[in-house]
Amino acid sequence: MASAALLVLLALATMQAQTTSSEKETHLKVYWHDVVSGQDPTSVPVARAATTNTSKSAFGVVMVMDNSLTEGPSLDSSRLMGRAQGTYIAAGKDQLALLMLMNFVFTAGKYNGSSIAIVGRNAVFTEVREMAVVGGTGVFRWARGYAQARTHTLDLKTGDATVEYNIFIRH
Repeated sequence: MASAALLVLLALATMQAQTTSSEKETHLKVYWHDVVSGQDPTSVPVARAATTNTSKSAFGVVMVMDNSLTEGPSLDSSRLMGRAQGTYIAAGKDQLALLMLMNFVFTAGKYNGSSIAIVGRNAVFTEVREMAVVGGTGVFRWARGYAQARTHTLDLKTGDATVEYNIFIRH
């Protein structure tokens, strides 16, 4: 009985080593453009709590987004790399902290047609926020890793923001 258990453990260890050695590590940097103002916003509110308007953190608002992902920080002059599609929810009652649920869908370059799924807490006024990469498609099938978000620009009058995402993926 002990020898059978040893064989199973050896088989699992061998399988893990083969999987790990065939994995790739990819680092991506893109800029996420959240436009909530103007005639053509890329993020729109779809739900809110009765107390959202009086909350200092917008607690309870649910936003749906289809934001541009660009190679550089300029929305107008940087190459479009894809779209960030999903939702973010103001989930912090006392602090502006968002629950991010989004897919980065790549439409250009060598990752065209692939996507990654990102989930996590985004405390907006913290310098660096880390979220989990929990899956992917295409080139990024079986993806896992993390994304670090840093605010590049934030217009406090309009709410529009550009955020730099550094993404570290194993796939």
